[in-house]
Amino acid sequence: MTAPLWTPKSPKQTLLYKFMSEMSHENMDFTSFWQWSCDNIEDFWSNLWNFLKIKGHKGKKTIEYAEKMRDCRFFPEAKLNYAENCLIKRNDTDAVVFWGEDKIKRRLNWNELYNAVSIFQQFLAEKGVEKGDRVAGFVANTPEALIAMLATASLGAIWSSASPDFGVQGVLDRFGQIEPKILIASEGYYYNGKTIDCMPKVKEILTQLPSVKATVIAEYANTDPDIDEVMYKWSDIQASYTPKAIKFKQVEFDHPLFIMFSSGTTGIPKCIVHSQGGVLLTHMKEHQLHCDIWPGDRVFYFTTCGWMMWNWQVTALASGATLMLYDGSPLYPSDAILWDYADAEGITLFGTSAKYIDALHKNGIHPAQTHKLDTVRTLTSTGSPLSHESFDYVYASIKSDIHLASISGGTDIVSCFVLGNPISPVYRGEIQGAGLGYAMDAFDENGHSVAQGVKGEFVCTKPFPSMPVCFWNDKDGTRYHNAYFDRFDNIWCHGDFVEKTSHGGWIIHGRSDATLNPGGVRIGTAEIYRQVEKIPQVKESIAIGQEWEDDVRVVLFVTMQSGEVLTDSIIGAIKKQVRSGASPRHVPAKIIAVTDIPRTKSGKITEIAVRDIVHGKEVKNQEALANPESLALYKDVPELAV
Repeated sequence: MTAPLWTPKSPKQTLLYKFMSEMSHENMDFTSFWQWSCDNIEDFWSNLWNFLKIKGHKGKKTIEYAEKMRDCRFFPEAKLNYAENCLIKRNDTDAVVFWGEDKIKRRLNWNELYNAVSIFQQFLAEKGVEKGDRVAGFVANTPEALIAMLATASLGAIWSSASPDFGVQGVLDRFGQIEPKILIASEGYYYNGKTIDCMPKVKEILTQLPSVKATVIAEYANTDPDIDEVMYKWSDIQASYTPKAIKFKQVEFDHPLFIMFSSGTTGIPKCIVHSQGGVLLTHMKEHQLHCDIWPGDRVFYFTTCGWMMWNWQVTALASGATLMLYDGSPLYPSDAILWDYADAEGITLFGTSAKYIDALHKNGIHPAQTHKLDTVRTLTSTGSPLSHESFDYVYASIKSDIHLASISGGTDIVSCFVLGNPISPVYRGEIQGAGLGYAMDAFDENGHSVAQGVKGEFVCTKPFPSMPVCFWNDKDGTRYHNAYFDRFDNIWCHGDFVEKTSHGGWIIHGRSDATLNPGGVRIGTAEIYRQVEKIPQVKESIAIGQEWEDDVRVVLFVTMQSGEVLTDSIIGAIKKQVRSGASPRHVPAKIIAVTDIPRTKSGKITEIAVRDIVHGKEVKNQEALANPESLALYKDVPELAV
């Protein structure tokens, strides 16, 4: 029997145990309680609303049309407001702490946050923003982005954001579809010690966004931006109004709150609409029951406003937690900056990406030797599967007594399908379990549930509150249906290739649309990456399937560590490691060195874009990539012609 890497010391002191006790299920283990939550959806979500003390009118009905996943509605009689639930405290303790690399440090207490939201709400209302209108943020991860979002939500309007590293076309591909009435823009930001001026991009964007009636420039990196007469400075707005009690617009549970965007690497991004009630209820469940976030905890996630983890983090206000915001490079002025932040500010939940953890590991960084980290109880990781070796690294080099929670879900649900829980052990390479109330399974190609240890399509078989309300401008729902329900009837198919474990956990083997298929055998790319990561000379890799001689062959591209060159001996070592660690079928037919790997703005590598380039296809929406110039490295590669 595999020994766990971590076992909770005080499971009965958690919010999850408290909730289980209230349901008279305190003697269940997590997997049993998860099964109960899926078998009793109405009881689970109704009692959860009460346990979380959500402010609003709940109504008598928990769910209608439950038998039709696409058409079901949760809490159809409810009225509530997301922002009202986030602004629950009124005192002078920290609500928000902000670091902008080593340049800026700020903090707002709960009273200051409330007053700033009140002022910006008054401005938005004066500009005619009403329920259902869109407010867009082209913003750095500063307090101003949070304040603008909460003010927007308080009016029943809809918030959408992109990070300021997006190119002009990338912003227009997103905001052009949703036609915002107001644009909030950071005039600049810091990255890697440099100051980047955003004003030229902002002005160009505005020439092609005719729906915008007013533009607000949020000062950050340049305190004296060159603004037009039709623009408003954030500081001027805050000085022009007097704070007063906020009138929160009470809206339906499924009234839109956020419009999120798919990565858009295969076409114009999908505009995914998420609801006020679904976001609030689901995030609070994940924060309190799965991450054990209590009032006064200090919650950090390294993210930008263009990634769903920003939306996930900011809802922690509704649990009475302090938001720890950070903008800039996670490695400037040194690779210690985020750990400095954790120690200096007493962070309790530290959220990051699997890529960041792997980078620390590869660079020989050992925070446990340089930092106290005594307040950090939970470390969450997402963005890509966390390798088995990264689990080892966290416990050996970051902190031995920590709840490591690999989590996975996505923009599609702005939440998690599988994640951690504070009452169960952590096993090497495994996500601890499915989210409470989420009936997750793995299906074969014929729609049958597969056994433990067998890989299959990641599905959810029952409705859940964080399903999108709709796609924007998808009047008959065809795009929504095709995205999730086209594969299996009345079953959400998420597009991941997964495996259930004997511990009730999950292993994700990569995107199913990027799954390799040599000789008709399905192989998840993460299975290859895990082995390649063991080769010290290799920095990172990306694998695709190349159509070849009426079959598919595995091609691996690698970037090398500084000073290293891909030699025949290293190629041999990679093949040997993949063969012994995975299987002969996993061994790449070709291993080719490249200087860069294309990735999305949120840091995910883009296998499909590379596959398309290799096969001579056009990657239509390169604005979705953080480094689109890297695609040229994969075009007409001589080694792939033989």
